[in-house]
Order: sequence, then structure tokens, then C-alpha cells
Amino acid sequence: MRLFFALFGFALLTAAAPAPKPVPVTRTASGTYVLGSPAARVKLVEYASYTCSHCADFSTQSQAVLKGKMIASGSTSLEFRHMIRDRLDLAAAVLARCTGPRGFFPTSAAIFAAQPAWLEKGIEFQQVNAARINLYPRPAQLKAYADGAGLTDLVKARGLSAAAIDACFADTAEIDRILAITAAAPPEVDSTPSFFINGKVMPHGGWTQLEPALRTAGAR
Repeated sequence: MRLFFALFGFALLTAAAPAPKPVPVTRTASGTYVLGSPAARVKLVEYASYTCSHCADFSTQSQAVLKGKMIASGSTSLEFRHMIRDRLDLAAAVLARCTGPRGFFPTSAAIFAAQPAWLEKGIEFQQVNAARINLYPRPAQLKAYADGAGLTDLVKARGLSAAAIDACFADTAEIDRILAITAAAPPEVDSTPSFFINGKVMPHGGWTQLEPALRTAGAR
């Protein structure tokens, strides 16, 4: 009987434990998204492309520590800036942003995780259909490439409706905003991914090289 009450009491304590607070996401005046506390002492800026294999590697390798610990602790924030390289990249950016501030970072991670499959499919689709699709208006081109690569199905599986997707590709102002983020990149951004910590450009490299620099700056 004592064991029963001890276990029951433990269950009540476990059930009463408060859920962790969600990490804040904000949108800047230029249209970029920032994950983490606005008061974070370490401000990481990433310039990345969805069709960049090194960016996909960074997303996967950094996930547990960067987002799971450093950003979750409040010590670090991450601002993602698009560095658009091609139409498939732009199509992926439209879809990631279509999920809104709360969905942007998880959807970006999902796009990077599935990159080998959709990128190969998208390149093949583009090679076969480019002459025809290039006659379309730009929003219709991007939607066609997203459909052909399987990107549209990827975000639909995450709960985005067909109507919402159509509306996002029809939003030419948002597409222009994505391209403007790329155009505003400083000259130090000559490859992807590129990183800045508290305004200082980092040497080119992946998560293995960046993690020590973040910890030196105060990430924990």
C-alpha cells in the first residue's frame, strides 16, 4: 500500500510539472526570421540556401545542441537569411515561409533533412520541363518546380493546405522580399553557409568549427 501511494504521488508530481516555454520566433523588418530570445547575448546570423548540401549538413549536425540547448537556454538566437541560388531554392523558401513564424524553422529543418530526395527529383524535373515552364509567370514557375520536386507534398504533410500554398506562391511581394534579403547580403558572404556571431564574420566551415566560436562568445 505504501508503494502504491508513493508511486501515485510521483505520478501527480510528474503530471504537474510545467511544460517548457516555447522558444520565441520574431520576424525582422527586412522579413528574416529569428529563433530565440531577443535578449540573447550571442546573436548568430546564418546565410543559407536550401539547395546547398553543406547547409543541409549544418542543419542536421547542429540541431541538438544549437536549437535544443543554446537557443532553448536563452543564451543564443539564430537569424536565418536566405541566400537564393536557383529556382528550386526560391521555391523551397516560399514554402518554408508559408508555414509562418512558428512553422518556419521546423519546416526549414524538414526541407534540409529531405534534401537529397527532393533536390535530385527537382533537377530531373527541371531538365525535362524547363523550356515549357519558363514561359509561365514567375510565381507559376516556382509552384511548378515545387510540385515537380515533391516540395509541395512535403509541406502538405506538415499540415499546409493546397489553398494556402497557392496563396503563398501568388504573393509576389513576399517573393521579392526573399530576393531582397539575398541582394542585401554583405560582400563577406561568398558561399553558403556563411555565419556571423555578434556581427563578426566567421571563417568558412560547418558545425564542428562554429560550435567552439559560439561557446567562446557565451553560448551555453
